[in-house]
Amino acid sequence: MSLPGDRVLITGAGGQLGRALQMTAPPEWEVLACGSAELDVTDAGGVRQLVRLRRPTVVIHAAAYTSVDAAESHPELAEAVNAAGTRNVAEAAAEVGARLIHVSTDYVFDGAQSYPYAPEAGPNPLGVYGRTKLLAERAVAGLLGTRGLTVRTAWLYSAHGRNFARSMLRLMQERDEVSVVADRVGTPTWAQSLAEALWSAAARADLHGILHWTDAGLGSWYDFAVAIQEEGLAAGLLTHDVPVRPLASSDYRTPARRPSYSVLDTRTSRSALRLQPPHWRVNLRRMLQGVGRA
Repeated sequence: MSLPGDRVLITGAGGQLGRALQMTAPPEWEVLACGSAELDVTDAGGVRQLVRLRRPTVVIHAAAYTSVDAAESHPELAEAVNAAGTRNVAEAAAEVGARLIHVSTDYVFDGAQSYPYAPEAGPNPLGVYGRTKLLAERAVAGLLGTRGLTVRTAWLYSAHGRNFARSMLRLMQERDEVSVVADRVGTPTWAQSLAEALWSAAARADLHGILHWTDAGLGSWYDFAVAIQEEGLAAGLLTHDVPVRPLASSDYRTPARRPSYSVLDTRTSRSALRLQPPHWRVNLRRMLQGVGRA
């Protein structure tokens, strides 16, 4: 368990997960939240200097280059942030004896299997984003050993930032219909749900290696879009419904290849953290209702 005086450094504090981590921080933690303006993870000297100065007990590394398609045309940038940047943070954490919790992705898998991926399943990323996140995972394991923990998640969304849920709400107001891929399956995950799990992991110094965390259940991007419309209407965020058309991946070409099935097996994490995530639809409703009341 965390003790009075424990200090956590959050990287990527301006992103949707970073914001959720700050909103859900337990009162016993002293939180130092750094966005890209305060901490450029690609600057090894700057990272080392800040970590030496503040000497966190735990670092939650949420900073990442997450634009999956843009990574294909900017692989050097994706590698600088995701791979080299994580290595910089891991080296600095190792120097001061801090634990590091690194957030990774379902896109380290190729989607070839048809049942949930266990943490120990063999990764095989299809694109630059997944490949650079896998390099980051290996850096954490290699540099920190039992003081390093990678938590993979999937299909993250929140009321803030750029994500599928916000994009769908906007498109459903602007267009007469929307078309969404129906043959890629995963688990939508509310950033607040992941943040709460990460705080539980931060309080457990015995956890290391790789864990998976998502909300419960599964669905396609099409299922997610349909649910966003239904819950958005119920929350008063949409004024009318529009047809949602299912698409095949072959009819919606993108620069990056994506896994057709990337459901993560969270049984080990649920047991270790003593948490049971709600179904993704329940958390989607909670998020949208919160936006509607704001």
